[in-house]
Amino acid sequence: MEGLLLLLAILPGIGLSYYIYYQDLHDKEPGRKLVMCFILGMFSTFPAIIMEEYGMSLGFHDQTDNLLIIAGFAFAVIAFSEEFVKFFILRFYAYPSKEFDEPMDGIVYAVMIGMGFATLENVLYAFEFGLGTVILRMLTAVPAHAAFAVLMGYYVGLAKFNPEKKWQLQLQGFFLAVLAHGAYDFFILQNNYPGLGILTFVTLFIAIHFSRKMIAQHQANSPFIGDEIINPQTETSPTISNREFIEPEISNPITDNLPEESNPPKSKDPNKEGNDSIYDQFFE
Repeated sequence: MEGLLLLLAILPGIGLSYYIYYQDLHDKEPGRKLVMCFILGMFSTFPAIIMEEYGMSLGFHDQTDNLLIIAGFAFAVIAFSEEFVKFFILRFYAYPSKEFDEPMDGIVYAVMIGMGFATLENVLYAFEFGLGTVILRMLTAVPAHAAFAVLMGYYVGLAKFNPEKKWQLQLQGFFLAVLAHGAYDFFILQNNYPGLGILTFVTLFIAIHFSRKMIAQHQANSPFIGDEIINPQTETSPTISNREFIEPEISNPITDNLPEESNPPKSKDPNKEGNDSIYDQFFE
């Protein structure tokens, strides 16, 4: 029985890791880097637990009818702590790497870290609460961690190649992940209005919906489209610095109501100041 619990606890995270790996269509990341991100994500569970225990010592918990306390626990303690440790690894381990050479890599590395975190968390829950909890988390919590990671990684990927908006984009991704994670947890933890529990699944659905849009956006804008085969003369793949972004033909997941331009400008080098970057397609 324990072997079955362990298997069910680790399979969802590994399965979603493989899924996102194969979504990196044009320039896959080295396996050693991805495995290290997964392992670091697992270890990040422990500082997150310490941060959460400190938050609980300040009076935040879910054993109350006070919705403000529950909201503080969900957003400021659980969501902030868990997304912070994942963001820290993404920003200071994966982000500076030379292999991080296109915006899609932000999503790939973020999901690997998130799946490492979710997998160890799943194992801990499995042996404490049993089979029913593992099956429920397989369908909810693990996909949620993946979706939150995509939300964060999307903007960190943009930040890498928009230096003038680097910190703005990184913080945007971090706080969007915290917001989605906090809302998800809040609707689980509050017991005042049982009907609100359905909003847990609504939050999860919305996060997954936008995650898929963001993955498609970065796939469509990969600077490696058409160059999956390594150049035999240089023995290296072309980098983002000498390629143009491909304008996407998908709907905008954030601001679909922006007016279309009849003659859109040509793509520019994303590292040059004043460019029409992917970010500028979403926010002015």
